[in-house]
Amino acid sequence: MFQLRTSLRAVTVAGMLALGVVAGPQAVAVDRPAVPLAKAADATTRAIAEADPQAAAAAATVCGTGYTLFHAVPLPEGTDPNLRYATLFSYQNGGKGCAILDNNVGTARYMYLHVCKVDGTGCATDSGNFSEYAGPVYVASAVCAPVTAKMGPSSSNLYFTYTSEYMFTCD
Repeated sequence: MFQLRTSLRAVTVAGMLALGVVAGPQAVAVDRPAVPLAKAADATTRAIAEADPQAAAAAATVCGTGYTLFHAVPLPEGTDPNLRYATLFSYQNGGKGCAILDNNVGTARYMYLHVCKVDGTGCATDSGNFSEYAGPVYVASAVCAPVTAKMGPSSSNLYFTYTSEYMFTCD
């Protein structure tokens, strides 16, 4: 179901095992890696991270170190998380933001992910046919940065087009 989990599980497990070797006899949660959640993470985000911690942790690993999960949206919006085509993850590290569009279909699909600063500048886009994920797409100032995500068999035949101004903190 989560291609991102499949491809990055080895990296996550290896990292967790290395921590266990370096840290000594402490318990290491290889089967349920935890991704740090932002204090402002909503109930849906917390439920997605709880239901599939490997996918949330793997996406955070793609963003880099120090990122916390701020928001996760099953897409199309309002879809039962078990039936979704994709999951849009947003992570924050200080004032910086990172977005990942996780492909939950398991086969290559057209994916588009676009993030800008709130003033419409500093935009970054990743698009193409991906079997695992689009992104990471970074924004230097994540405050209220709008995000657009699209996915479908082709750019002219989409399952969904999702736009949100609330994928990152709006303080």
